[in-house]
Amino acid sequence: MDAKKCKEMQTSDELTSKQEKLIALLLTEKTIDDACAKAGVNVTTYWRWMQDENFLSEYRKLRRGILENTVAKLQSITHQAIETLERNLTCENPSVEIRCAQIILEQSLKGLEMLDIENRLEMLEHILKHQEENNE
Repeated sequence: MDAKKCKEMQTSDELTSKQEKLIALLLTEKTIDDACAKAGVNVTTYWRWMQDENFLSEYRKLRRGILENTVAKLQSITHQAIETLERNLTCENPSVEIRCAQIILEQSLKGLEMLDIENRLEMLEHILKHQEENNE
């Protein structure tokens, strides 16, 4: 095995340039096959790298950053979506009005569920913290 292949197989904290290139392409290409082809990486190698903790961690970190930016963008235009739903609640087209009402109700319930989960999680974290303090 040559030194280049050996370097790509290493499990150090640093990724190779080929691994970094593949991660970037995985985040922009439509398919894994397309990303691998453009990176010059065999799909089998991709799957092996996905088992590598450092590669997977870096991929997930960058993917999460993209998703956080996407969510922030969506949040910034939420008021427009709500205004559109409000406007169409009284547009005199019954099917559109019903669908808008349905969306509003569904999203309101999801929001309540998320707040409930968040409150429960905070309570559990508080209980756990006190248990850890009492055990010390």
